[in-house]
Amino acid sequence: MLKILDRYIIKTFFGPFFFIFSVLFFIFIVNIIWVQLGQFMGKGLSYWQILKLLFYLGVSVISMVLPLTILLASIMSFGEFGERYELAAMKAAGISLTRVMVPLLGVTTLLSIMLFFFSNNIIPDFQRKAKNMLFNIAQTKPALNFTPGQFIDQIPGYMVKFDKIYGENGENIEGVFIHAKASTFENQRSIVAEKGKFKPAVNKNYLKLVLYNGYVFEDNFAGKGEAVRLKQPDQAIKFDSLVSHFDISEIINKAIEEEQITDDYRFQTFNQLNKTIDLNIKDNERFFSSITGDVLSQTNSAVTYMDKNNKSKAPVKQQLKLDTVKGNKKMEIIYNAYTRLDNLKTTLDGKTNDFKPNVKYFSKIVIYQQRILSYSFTCIIFFLIGASLGSIIRKGGMGVPVIIAIVIFIVFYVINVGMENLAWSGTLNPYLAAWLPNIILFPFGVIMTYKALTDSQLFDAEKYKAFLKPITKRFSKNKEHTRYQ
Repeated sequence: MLKILDRYIIKTFFGPFFFIFSVLFFIFIVNIIWVQLGQFMGKGLSYWQILKLLFYLGVSVISMVLPLTILLASIMSFGEFGERYELAAMKAAGISLTRVMVPLLGVTTLLSIMLFFFSNNIIPDFQRKAKNMLFNIAQTKPALNFTPGQFIDQIPGYMVKFDKIYGENGENIEGVFIHAKASTFENQRSIVAEKGKFKPAVNKNYLKLVLYNGYVFEDNFAGKGEAVRLKQPDQAIKFDSLVSHFDISEIINKAIEEEQITDDYRFQTFNQLNKTIDLNIKDNERFFSSITGDVLSQTNSAVTYMDKNNKSKAPVKQQLKLDTVKGNKKMEIIYNAYTRLDNLKTTLDGKTNDFKPNVKYFSKIVIYQQRILSYSFTCIIFFLIGASLGSIIRKGGMGVPVIIAIVIFIVFYVINVGMENLAWSGTLNPYLAAWLPNIILFPFGVIMTYKALTDSQLFDAEKYKAFLKPITKRFSKNKEHTRYQ
């Protein structure tokens, strides 16, 4: 049964918690909109489809929003306790800071467990839905962004311009000009129409365009000489309506390829990722074994290589001494050795580029899996840092606490990204890269908690002024008037 003090502390904490969580979630969603906006333009998506897709994409940011929210809310709540002298009153009543932190530590632990299950079970499902939705959009609504009054060449083999585009999905057009791209010795063809309309084609690989009141200008230059070209008169065909189909399969296939569901590890739970990691390790071992065999086979042409499985143990023939060779023969031996070593170096560089993607992909899987668990511990570490800093600075509101929290989060984020890049390059173990930000910040959280429990004056400006007073006094002028001395 919670006591009155515990309920009051939890209530004070959740006041700023919900507000901060809403603001941060909105900021992260806006960032996603900014990045993904180009994928939505010109595809005829309804507002509901766009909102649905943004929601699917935005759910994944909760794993980053929640730790930052706990950091900010704990600093603000404990800062308010100190600013209103409630911490002093609690201590005077015999209630230690540890006792004050216990209920919120329990709440933070509960939130951390909830974050783990959310990241493990819900986020992968929403990631799958978002990727499938993007895949379907790419397949059914290719990225054709027509701008009124401008020539565009997005349709393969054509240059088009529309003076006006309107309609619910931009299907109606006016002032149509379409020119088929052709070389100098091919037939030239252009279409001009008063208006037109896009309609769904039976085959999704084609774009159907119905044109009204226009002309088709076409010549017959193919295979004819320059003199015949100059003499041939223009040819024009007038039409009331014309149905044209444009092959856009290249655009659709490219869009599908970009949205192809390849990062399937993002759709898996923690335990499922263990199996994926094991399979990836076996695949990498086979891949590296084949690379090693290729390198060794080429090394055999440059150095003597003894097969470990050779039981005959045949003695190696005595090698020539370079000093005993003279003239052009010596230069030839040196040149051949240099050529072989240079070829071996080229092979090694090529193989390095071959296995870098494998190392990066393996690191991505491991880091993604470990962050499902590590971000839950980040919540607890951020609470220790936030609660201790809030009780030390004794300032509530959106001023100093927000600045301090942002600085701490930036440090955490920079370490996070830096370790991730090192793991992708193969420099750092991916398991260590996923946990290193927590390993670095945890001692800081423990130190700050100790400072808060011992009533440290860490952020007391007067203390630092007194410490620096002997130094500043030497450089400051004596403001006292001489007549009073």
